[in-house]
Amino acid sequence: MNILNLLNAMPGAVAQGLIWGITAIGIYLTFRILDIADLTVDGSLCTGGAVCIMMMLSGHNVLVSMLAATLAGMVTGLVTGLFHTFMGIPAILSGILTQLALYSVNLKIMGKANQAINVDKYDLLVSLRYIKNVVFYKNPIFVVAICIVLLVLILYWFFGTELGCALRATGCNGNMARAQGINTNFSKVLGLMLSNGLVGLSGALLSQYQGFADINMGRGAIVIGLAAVIIGEAIFGRIFRNFGLKLIGVALGSILYYIVLQTVIWLGVDTDLLKLFSAVVVAIFLAIPYWKGKYFAKPVVKKGGSTNA
Repeated sequence: MNILNLLNAMPGAVAQGLIWGITAIGIYLTFRILDIADLTVDGSLCTGGAVCIMMMLSGHNVLVSMLAATLAGMVTGLVTGLFHTFMGIPAILSGILTQLALYSVNLKIMGKANQAINVDKYDLLVSLRYIKNVVFYKNPIFVVAICIVLLVLILYWFFGTELGCALRATGCNGNMARAQGINTNFSKVLGLMLSNGLVGLSGALLSQYQGFADINMGRGAIVIGLAAVIIGEAIFGRIFRNFGLKLIGVALGSILYYIVLQTVIWLGVDTDLLKLFSAVVVAIFLAIPYWKGKYFAKPVVKKGGSTNA
């Protein structure tokens, strides 16, 4: 095993980690802010990529195509939100239903299972071809890092507004939020729309980076996003207390996930086992708080001599 092969692969891993970092930030909004495990992302990532590629193939500007991809992602979040709030379907099942429907929708958008785009013929914002031997402002690492910084600034501002605080209150304690006059159903729908809008944007960048949109490109996105969120919190949680910095930590967690993944591939591990590896990582990190509380917490001594763990 040549260490140079691993080092040469690292810029690509960092670029891919940054792109998936936008998905991870979207998942963080629903998983941590709204306290909803939204499975829509497995479909909305592909929707964003499909819309972006088809818009560009039909002659539209890359920025217009990415905006359309973001709006398409928001629509998928709206559908999940209406399933949950208007139809009373549990949130996790609402996401599964939307994800299932999006498989057919994405096929119709692309016309087939895979649509490729050539970097030589179209003016892409990011591309795997730009990862080396280009000026720094064309490098995907620089471009996507700037995008993430701008997104974090916008989200930091938004969640400081009255509407953003209402959304956070809804996720923290829905009953108390309703008692304060907050329309919690609207907040949930808005949160799901914001989350999936970010996922759609991430899909648009990913499809440009890899040079194609594929019907299965979003499969397992929720696991990758959760892994990035949990790794980011585990490593940077004690350092980053500010909300904006927490979002940055999630993006850094995504980079670390892809660096570890690249290292695992370099070590010669069977690539068929990578999804299993991701699932095990997420399961362990999710279990750590429970294990700490159950097995490692010091017993609390009550008056009278009785103890509680």
